[in-house]
Amino acid sequence: MSIRLRLTAWYTGILFVTLLIFSSAVYGFVHLYTYEELKQRIVKQSGEMVLGTNGFGIIPTRDTADRLEAADLFMQTSNKVRPTWRSDNMLFSGVQFDIPPSDNIEKYDNTFTRMNINGNSFLVYQKAFFNNSNQTILWLQIGSNTRLIDQTLDRLQSILVMGSAATLVIASTFGLFLARKSMKPIGKVTEAAEQIQKGTDLSVRIEYDGPEDEIGQLIGTFNGMLERTESFYKELEDAYAAQRRFVSDASHELRTPLTTIRGNVDLLHKMWTEAPGERANMDEETIKQISVEAVGDISDEAKRMSRLVNDMLSLARADTGQTFELDPVPLQPLVEEVARRAHFLDKTAEWHVGELSVLNGVYVEGNKDYLQQMLFIFIENAFKYTPEGEVSLDVVLYKGQVGLRISDTGIGMDKDEVPFIFERFYRADQSRGITSGTGLGLSIAKWIIDEHKGSVEVVTRRGEGSTFIVWLPVVFAPPLE
Repeated sequence: MSIRLRLTAWYTGILFVTLLIFSSAVYGFVHLYTYEELKQRIVKQSGEMVLGTNGFGIIPTRDTADRLEAADLFMQTSNKVRPTWRSDNMLFSGVQFDIPPSDNIEKYDNTFTRMNINGNSFLVYQKAFFNNSNQTILWLQIGSNTRLIDQTLDRLQSILVMGSAATLVIASTFGLFLARKSMKPIGKVTEAAEQIQKGTDLSVRIEYDGPEDEIGQLIGTFNGMLERTESFYKELEDAYAAQRRFVSDASHELRTPLTTIRGNVDLLHKMWTEAPGERANMDEETIKQISVEAVGDISDEAKRMSRLVNDMLSLARADTGQTFELDPVPLQPLVEEVARRAHFLDKTAEWHVGELSVLNGVYVEGNKDYLQQMLFIFIENAFKYTPEGEVSLDVVLYKGQVGLRISDTGIGMDKDEVPFIFERFYRADQSRGITSGTGLGLSIAKWIIDEHKGSVEVVTRRGEGSTFIVWLPVVFAPPLE
């Protein structure tokens, strides 16, 4: 059974029980009120009856405005055997009440009883009168025809039954309609889920313009879940694409040194395994020179592979979310050490260092080794892409931040290349042969900057050089001694 039918059945059942209780209460209240009112009238009339002056009869009070006949009441007095007096309406209609038995007076005295006379139902009140010897003299019986009351109660019962049945039918019909309308958004959720299950379109959203009730909240939550799932799926696709690109680029970068190493090893193996007579036009000096050159190539390519592996390990640490400890680091000695060691790097451009005294007393929360690695990456890149000209390092302080500026007058880049320079294996020279390198340095530098809660600013122009400014939040401390 569907939820719609179960909901309809539940509130129809609850409504049925409610109507049953309500109808029973109404019918019982009307029945009780009507008969109680009639009993009170009869008892009141019995109190207005008095003994006759001759001492043996009971007659109605004739000085009242209302007679028994006007009140639609029937009265009869009787001894132990037969009636002794009846009201006019009883004489006219031939109605006669049954006389209570004389052997059990206490059971019938001051009681009401139901009598059926000539097909008519009567409610009769019975009261006994006693003499001075406590012997029964007469029975007083006052009754009323309850036909109209019973008919009214029967009509009320029919109205309640038919009205309750009609109410149940109408309520069930409208309830089923409302249940279907209320559950229609749930059907949309099911359709959307089935559509996603059958395909890969995570852009499906459920349109809902109803109130923000439980169903509205459910649809909002479902749409939010779809949005997050779509975002995660896109991130996963991007990660897979980046991984495939990373593997492809790494394979490309490793293929060249491996090919060079293998070629040189094959050459050395061939030269040193051939017999002396088979070494055409090659004396010992030539063989030695060729061997030294081959070993040098092998060493260079091995160093290149070592740098590539180390860079890839650094990026792997970044991908796994590994971080490093940050401590207060004085910037002046750190930058001065980097500037001093930069003089010994392979370069063809001139190296200029600006005024570093402004860093006196300036501290940053960072890691000394990683900050030095980051600066060397930018400086080595500047030397690499500046075949002639100059490379400079200086600093600037601005609004609680320190900017480490590395500028060069090298080949520069186009502006549309800037968004990609921090991607892995991206190289400004698309041929990947003009300059040496793996294309991972700037990716590592960007990771280090992000871990230090910093940022990097790039200004470049093709043929005029590039400027990188690394901004780091600083902590000011007393000047160094």
